[in-house]
Amino acid sequence: MADLRDLTILIRGAGEMASGVAHRLWRCRLKVLLTEIPRPLAVRRAVSFCEAVHDGTKTVEGALAQRVDSLARAEEVWGRGRLPVLVDPELSCLKELKPQVLVEASLRKKNDFGLRADLAPLVIALGPGFSAPREARYVIETNRGHNLGRVIEEGPAEPDTGLPGEIEGLTWERVLRAPVQGVFTTDLAIGRLVEKEEVVGQVAGQPVLAGTKGLIRGLIRPGTEVTAGLKLGDVDPRGERVQAGTISEKARALGGSVLECILRTFNT
Repeated sequence: MADLRDLTILIRGAGEMASGVAHRLWRCRLKVLLTEIPRPLAVRRAVSFCEAVHDGTKTVEGALAQRVDSLARAEEVWGRGRLPVLVDPELSCLKELKPQVLVEASLRKKNDFGLRADLAPLVIALGPGFSAPREARYVIETNRGHNLGRVIEEGPAEPDTGLPGEIEGLTWERVLRAPVQGVFTTDLAIGRLVEKEEVVGQVAGQPVLAGTKGLIRGLIRPGTEVTAGLKLGDVDPRGERVQAGTISEKARALGGSVLECILRTFNT
């Protein structure tokens, strides 16, 4: 059996789902590096390590992520038991780092990076836009439902439906979108309860209205320049039954699937 502590795992993306994966691997004491774009637009910021790009550090359920500017700094952060986050959208670090595991977790729903199964000894891709085994050795299903978290060895994940996951019969009603182009402002915080049609924020003076009553589970950072129609946040109709500051069941499921792929490959 290989010593799993010797593995280096590179995750492309540090949003909600990528963070759930990274958290599970961190809990297993594996060495993980996350990469991000210079200005992440995470909605569920309370559980997204990409907030470290803006603030320097971000803690999610006891795991502390820290922004770094080099692989040398990443080594220091690993030594402290933390998760390094590197701004590197094109994965320029790939050649120098030589990770044993590469996880495409940006959830862009298309192969805009040129992902190939030969970029690392083990390449894993989350969600639609990828097919195994050509682009990744394993593809993991991300659509909610019976197949969520399924490890696919041949073929693609289910296509993108274009709709957010259904919660208590609601889909698009849960999503907050920019009515026009401009700067998003709000006085509300993630975790706040709102009523249907309550003003959640504004873009260029135009109100952003909640489409349902519930709990604000996600909001992009106030002061962000947005385009018309951009997703600004989401309201969970389950209300107080939801804990916005903890990792979701979906993100945990995907983390478990990535861990399965790693063990299947290296635990021999």
